[in-house]
Amino acid sequence: MKISARNVLKGKVVQVKKGVTTANVKIKVGGAVITSTITLEAAKELKLKPGESAYAIIKASDVMIGK
Repeated sequence: MKISARNVLKGKVVQVKKGVTTANVKIKVGGAVITSTITLEAAKELKLKPGESAYAIIKASDVMIGK
C-alpha cells in the first residue's frame, strides 16, 4: 500500500471500543496513546484487535497548539 501521508506511526492496538456507527481505536506508539474514531464498517474490515500491530496515519493541513 502506498499513501501520500508522511506521518505514519507504527504501534500496537490497545483498545477497540465499538459504538453504533463508529469505533474508537487506541494505538500505543512509544510512550503515547493515539485515539482515532473510524467508521464501524472500517473497523470490521480491518479486523482490529488489541495486541496487533497497526499504523496511525496522520494527514492534516493544520496542527493547533495550545498552552
